[in-house]
Amino acid sequence: MGYIIFWAAAFVFFLVFEAVTVQLVSIWLGLGALISLLLAIFELPFWVQLLVFVAVSAISLWATRPLVKKFFSNKVGTNTELDIGRVAVVTETINNATSKGRVKLNGTFWAAQSVDGEIIEEGSTVTVVEVDGAKLTVKN
Repeated sequence: MGYIIFWAAAFVFFLVFEAVTVQLVSIWLGLGALISLLLAIFELPFWVQLLVFVAVSAISLWATRPLVKKFFSNKVGTNTELDIGRVAVVTETINNATSKGRVKLNGTFWAAQSVDGEIIEEGSTVTVVEVDGAKLTVKN
């Protein structure tokens, strides 16, 4: 009976810890505790319960962590990626044929080209579509 309470408490602890952190750090330990709880109910020796706890936790971590990590990837955009969709002001007429054109975005001047090849006059406002190195691709 003592091991049943131990594994039930461990299971609840790992689930609560998981709910509080929301980082998928203890879900695998909770699964191992749940399986060990079932073994304790069937009165298997504690060393078997402990061995199964370690094995189930390790195997489930090994099998699912890469998938979960890929699924919950928290990729943070770079500053230039964050500029996509922002509005800029044309400071030099954009003409792709002559490779001329500049815009001002967030206080910084950038070389610019239009997305569809149209000429965009100085003073116009444009939307950033792509960032390629130090050149912005914009649309009117």
